[in-house]
Amino acid sequence: MTRRVFTGWPEIVVITGASAGVGRATARAFARRGALVGLVARGEDGLAATAREIAALGGRALVLPADVAKSAEVEAAAEAVESRFGPIDIWINNAMATIFSPVSAITPDEFRRATEVTYLGTVYGTMAALKRMRPRNRGSIVQVDSALGYRAIPLQAPYCGAKFAIRGFTDSLRSELLHDEIDINLALVCMPALNTPQFDWARNKTGHAAQPVPPIFQPEVAAAAIIHAATHHVRELWVGTPTIKAILANKLFPGLLDRLLARRGYSGQLTDRPSPRDSTGNLFAPVRGDHGAHGRFDDRAHPTSIELWGRRHGSWIAGGMAALVGLALGLTAARRR
Repeated sequence: MTRRVFTGWPEIVVITGASAGVGRATARAFARRGALVGLVARGEDGLAATAREIAALGGRALVLPADVAKSAEVEAAAEAVESRFGPIDIWINNAMATIFSPVSAITPDEFRRATEVTYLGTVYGTMAALKRMRPRNRGSIVQVDSALGYRAIPLQAPYCGAKFAIRGFTDSLRSELLHDEIDINLALVCMPALNTPQFDWARNKTGHAAQPVPPIFQPEVAAAAIIHAATHHVRELWVGTPTIKAILANKLFPGLLDRLLARRGYSGQLTDRPSPRDSTGNLFAPVRGDHGAHGRFDDRAHPTSIELWGRRHGSWIAGGMAALVGLALGLTAARRR
């Protein structure tokens, strides 16, 4: 059973990548809790729309246009949140960038940019949060990672490499916090394939429209996992049965998965629908407009995860099982009398 993290009320939360996708769904979920939310992203149209949704749901928002690949902008966003709302309770590193392309077609600048956004953006966000949380000896930091941080796939080498790096960085930092006896919750959440807009705005050099590898989950599933990790002492949270299967299979049969992905990893990520080859996407500049939380796969995406529900309600399940065992033992004893 996981121990709950006390953060006070209302919670003061910072979410990077908050203008769309998982960040947008997570901002909505925190707003329903009455949270004060700092929204960090480059896309100002999406940020403004997210702020309106938060207000309608009962929360309060602070719009913070920033590029997480620039440490000074991340630090300025953190300072602005604390100046407006007060001490940050929860920081969620969610911003990411990916490229659908074989390594041979990716330029050094593209590799650098995807790595800076996805990996260094997480590092900079963590550093800004720790600067404020360590003196108070409290707080919660959530790294939004992926099953691809354990099992890489073809056509997304920059993204997979960055997600592996996030996991290594987080493990190292966790040991440092334990050594220093700092009571900050540091959680890694590994996501499955999600129905978000990234598959239409990511840089794509394949000539085919991209898709998440099925089975696909709605971003609200990711948001529920993030909130659970942020408010309970959780080291890692593997979201969805596909994530668990991928991670465990890679530990047992990595070579077999190499060959399997060589055969199926391309077709699993690409559709028959053509896409402009070398479409620029949002790698170096945000895509204009409000793109919401969901992508174009609503008809194929699961709204819930049984595995995640069990993890979130583990104490109830354990209590119910204990009650059933106790009842069974009592009935057995009664029959023997």
